[in-house]
Amino acid sequence: MRIIGNVLWLLLAGFWLAVGYVLAALICFVLIITIPFGIASWRLAGYALWPFGRVVVFDAAAGAGSLIGNVLWFLLAGLWLAIGHVVTGLLLCLTIIGIPFGVASFKMALLAVAPLGKRVVPLDAAVGYEQTAVAAPRLA
Repeated sequence: MRIIGNVLWLLLAGFWLAVGYVLAALICFVLIITIPFGIASWRLAGYALWPFGRVVVFDAAAGAGSLIGNVLWFLLAGLWLAIGHVVTGLLLCLTIIGIPFGVASFKMALLAVAPLGKRVVPLDAAVGYEQTAVAAPRLA
């Protein structure tokens, strides 16, 4: 079921959302000081491309730097990526089949606002981590 969900997600919204994250990553890589944001954006591009079967967990090693980084991320790229997720979620919710994908897009919008201090791990490896309620799209 996860593969079907991921393929539908890829066709309906995942590709274009991943392109947005890749563009944000490339911009962050050009501006040398924002390379950590580019790495986070690149990681989120993979998650936006194929989200089902993976879950977002808190990174235990993250500290105060991730909080400051999330504020800067929000100002540089997070707001625009979150708006993209919300618009995509609204469009997906216009159809009955798209409602679960729209809900997943809304959850990912919260992740787009503050990605630092979180890790994307396979669902099977999430045992022992504190999972976020922010972005854990799941299909049975």
